[in-house]
Amino acid sequence: MTTTKDSAAGRDATHGAAPGYAPGHTLTVRVELARQLKRRRTLVMAALLAALPIVLIIALAVGTDDGGNGNGRPSMFDVATASGLNLTATVLIAGTGFLLVIPVALYFGDAVASEADWSSLRYLLAAPVPRTRLLVTKAIVALILSVASVALLTAVALIAGTLAYGWGPLQTPANTAIPAADGLWRLLLAAGFIIISELATAGLALWLSTRTDAPLAAVGGAVGLTVIGSVLDQVTALGGLRAALPAHWQYAWTDLLQPSIEWAAMAQGASLSVSIAIVLFALAVRGFRTKDVVS
Repeated sequence: MTTTKDSAAGRDATHGAAPGYAPGHTLTVRVELARQLKRRRTLVMAALLAALPIVLIIALAVGTDDGGNGNGRPSMFDVATASGLNLTATVLIAGTGFLLVIPVALYFGDAVASEADWSSLRYLLAAPVPRTRLLVTKAIVALILSVASVALLTAVALIAGTLAYGWGPLQTPANTAIPAADGLWRLLLAAGFIIISELATAGLALWLSTRTDAPLAAVGGAVGLTVIGSVLDQVTALGGLRAALPAHWQYAWTDLLQPSIEWAAMAQGASLSVSIAIVLFALAVRGFRTKDVVS
């Protein structure tokens, strides 16, 4: 027979919860990741990212050289067919400005808002899943999927480019060659920097996801504000103020394509993006913990 003392001890052991309840065992990363991998939007996004290098190879094969890129300056597109490494660098340049923003905004912006849109958020919290744990788990899974997106694009570009153009040095637009082994690890560093530079967008999308019950609003808002930041970065009249925009540093990784690597711009860009992401994540946690969830 259970005594009152035993019941009290059980509640104390779980900080007031029912005996046997372990907050750390609710909504694990493995379970949530399995859920997200089965969703159609995840599969469609993976297919689109994998298709980009193939489309670029086809475009380079059927296209004609009309005399340059229009600004009189050489670019990676001029040497995209030099090797598989060159195609990979070209694909990363093409994806940095906008394409890779989309999966990051999608996975983070959809994290909480989709549950609210499906009217399943209140049931998750009633399971009960602690709010902070739910948000952290969602953010971890979104980060895993975002990293996987960049990795998928890089891997497909490298494999397809090597099959199409062979394995060789990384040729720069300035007609210098970086040895293949050196070029490979530089491109891997570039992919890593791209992931870090997208953390500001990730934090923004996650915060918006906790503020609205419409996934499209969270995703679209994050993409829209990121694009606006890119446009503002082109306004030279802003001068030094542009350095406060994450978009100002998004192409800093191209310093890895120089014979002598410059790390300063990448360090500034990474620190800015991480700082913004931490602030926005803290705001998301604070707001979500006190939010009146009715969906």
